[in-house]
Amino acid sequence: MSIYFKDNFFNAGRTDMMDRDGSIIGSLDLKSAFGSSLDVYNASGDHVCSGSFRFFSNKWNIADGHGEELGMLRMRMSFFTKKFEYDAGPRGVYEITSPAYSNEYEIADTAGRGIARFSRISGWLQPGAFELQNDSETLGDWELAALVMGIHQIRKRNNHAASSSH
Repeated sequence: MSIYFKDNFFNAGRTDMMDRDGSIIGSLDLKSAFGSSLDVYNASGDHVCSGSFRFFSNKWNIADGHGEELGMLRMRMSFFTKKFEYDAGPRGVYEITSPAYSNEYEIADTAGRGIARFSRISGWLQPGAFELQNDSETLGDWELAALVMGIHQIRKRNNHAASSSH
């Protein structure tokens, strides 16, 4: 199933998550313009997942609706690709990669099998909008949506740091 969702310009407020037909299947609550955390809600309005940066860190924590940690996302050093790693504890470690100038990402399990993919589908001056295709039997749609937004937040934070250092 494909899921579509987006960021807001000021990283604050609710935004709908939709399926391919445009039906609302959930929402993202981008909590604050001054922080980088979010909650994910299903179509019934139940809190099912959250994501936030660890204190003074560039690592993104993902938790279930009860606050239990599902995994931790971090950026990996790479010269010609964008590379991230998602440690889901006993469920495995997943590698997320994208060619240098691409907006398409592949998520692979420890055996190297592609289990999900996502792409940024918005334009340059628009807030980030994403399409997620999940084929995983281990990682859920809500968890992967929080992961995609975590990658987006890490990249925004790194781009801001790079531009302010000049």
